[in-house]
Amino acid sequence: MKKYANAFLKSLTTALELIIAALLAAGIIIMTVQLIMSFGNLTDLNAYPNYDDLLTTCFNLIIGVEMIRMLYLHTPMTVFEVLLFAIARQVIIDHSSPINSLLGVIAIAILFATRKFLFVAFDESERIIFRSSQKVRHVNRLIHANIPYEDDETLLEVMMKKMKADEVEAGVGACIYFQKFGLRIAKITDGKITRIEVIRSIQ
Repeated sequence: MKKYANAFLKSLTTALELIIAALLAAGIIIMTVQLIMSFGNLTDLNAYPNYDDLLTTCFNLIIGVEMIRMLYLHTPMTVFEVLLFAIARQVIIDHSSPINSLLGVIAIAILFATRKFLFVAFDESERIIFRSSQKVRHVNRLIHANIPYEDDETLLEVMMKKMKADEVEAGVGACIYFQKFGLRIAKITDGKITRIEVIRSIQ
């Protein structure tokens, strides 16, 4: 019962996130159209009384777009970008005091340091499942990867060789890692590995 409740809540929250993202996107589209139409009459110089108003509107739209990406991608990088734009907006538009601007710059520096030293290579990745019998050269060509192989080796052969070298036990979920990508056993049927997931870093 608990399993079904968890599955239902997960589906519900995903649907709600998509609905919120769609509503936010609709609002941003409307605001963008309004922004474009405000330049329709170039003789009316009061459409935007000053540059700060225009800059504020543009920053708000950009932050909204990044929030949409955050809602449907669920990656640390999208959260980083939302925070980066929000702090940059505050630094550029707010002219309250030099100390506030300095604090904003320090906050941005901390964000970049966090991204560089604390994000792991696979925080943001793409995952594609292939048949274990798929030739590695075909996989490399399809997803523009650089999986090392010899002759006509298959994904299974490359994985088994690496697992033996790393002393990794075969089983669903078992992973091996190369630079900027990894291979994971996705499915085993009748004791044989039939599906292998290629996990590639996209940072």
